[in-house]
Amino acid sequence: MVTTSLAPNSADDPLAYRPVALVDLLDRVLATGVVISGDITLAIADIDLVRISLRALVASVGALTPPELPDPLGEVG
Repeated sequence: MVTTSLAPNSADDPLAYRPVALVDLLDRVLATGVVISGDITLAIADIDLVRISLRALVASVGALTPPELPDPLGEVG
């Protein structure tokens, strides 16, 4: 009798599912940023009455600001 598993094996697949702590996931999202978008359409009898498009960027301030460049003259302040 042969048994098969529906869950991927991490030895076979490097991208297999693995548990991730919520804190780690939140840290990764804030470090790189994520865009959330969606569309809502209210219609009656196949006639679109209201259409709302939503787009949100979630990221930390440090992820959105460019890195500071060193002063070429070496001046401080």
